[in-house]
Amino acid sequence: MEEYMSLTHNVIGRRTLLQLGGTALAAPMLMRSAWAQETFVCKIAHSEAIGSPFTNAFDNWAKVLNEKSEGRIDAQHFPASQLGGLAQLLEMSRIGTIQVTAAGPDSEEAIAPEIAATAGAPGFIYKNEAHVDAVLQGDIGQEISQIAREKTGVEFIAYGEVGFRHLLTKEPVTDLASLQGVKLRVPEVRIWVDFWKALGANPTPLPYSEQYSALSTGVIDGLDSDYFSILGFKWHEQAKNILPTYHWFLPKAIRMNAAWLDKLPADLQELCRTTAKEAFEEQRTLNRAGADQALEDLKAVGCIVHPFPAEEKARWEEKSAGLYESFGATSPETAAMIEKIRGLA
Repeated sequence: MEEYMSLTHNVIGRRTLLQLGGTALAAPMLMRSAWAQETFVCKIAHSEAIGSPFTNAFDNWAKVLNEKSEGRIDAQHFPASQLGGLAQLLEMSRIGTIQVTAAGPDSEEAIAPEIAATAGAPGFIYKNEAHVDAVLQGDIGQEISQIAREKTGVEFIAYGEVGFRHLLTKEPVTDLASLQGVKLRVPEVRIWVDFWKALGANPTPLPYSEQYSALSTGVIDGLDSDYFSILGFKWHEQAKNILPTYHWFLPKAIRMNAAWLDKLPADLQELCRTTAKEAFEEQRTLNRAGADQALEDLKAVGCIVHPFPAEEKARWEEKSAGLYESFGATSPETAAMIEKIRGLA
């Protein structure tokens, strides 16, 4: 009996040791498997219209992130101010409540005014789309991304665009004389206010999401925007007159919270950057190709497009030219940035 008990004890002991050993060997594999399957939620929220090339690009990018990360990134897309207005989204992206938003670099004017210059500030600075590409797809684009990282906590991982902006007003505006005193909605950014004041309009800062109601109630007489947004947000239902001024080209930085990005494994960091660049390179191409069609669509719903001859545009440019010097006086870095941009034209 004692021999039997001893034998049984030894068998059980060896079995226990083998089980423990197997568990110990499996533990690192389980830990690696758990790490590999860790999910990183990426909330993408912005204020662009549903159906616009910009929003479609975000849709496509979110799908690519989900698929190519094999579920390690859970990209969730919230367009058209679903999670808040532009000012809220900017702050949320800085503190990490959301991981990605999009806005013109001019939104950082208070923190980094040299960045704001690349958003078309202070008006008429970009001559054409090739000029925009020379700035943002080159050294300057990389430079302002690094500045944004250091000063605001977001990285500009790519650049999309909504293109050149134009006037949409209730009553016709065809020249400087008819612009005087017109209440135009502007973002809550100083350089936009200064630009329209210099031209004689009455700039009225309002959140992006309030423009339709402000037009319908008479809080504003008009606004400036790209053709896609005028269609997408149906602002043409409240104002029918378009003046194709090409006064401001608005690029949109794809802004990712830097702290969140830095916590990702290296392969996912690379995935975020490369796929964003690919998605918004395609967006820029589609946006430019579709702008003329968007204008035709606006005509089809009753908008009236007024001529804006070159000599009239020259008067607007001359009237606002002093803003280069005044905006450049914000800081030596801002003045240098303006010169760099103008030097690439």
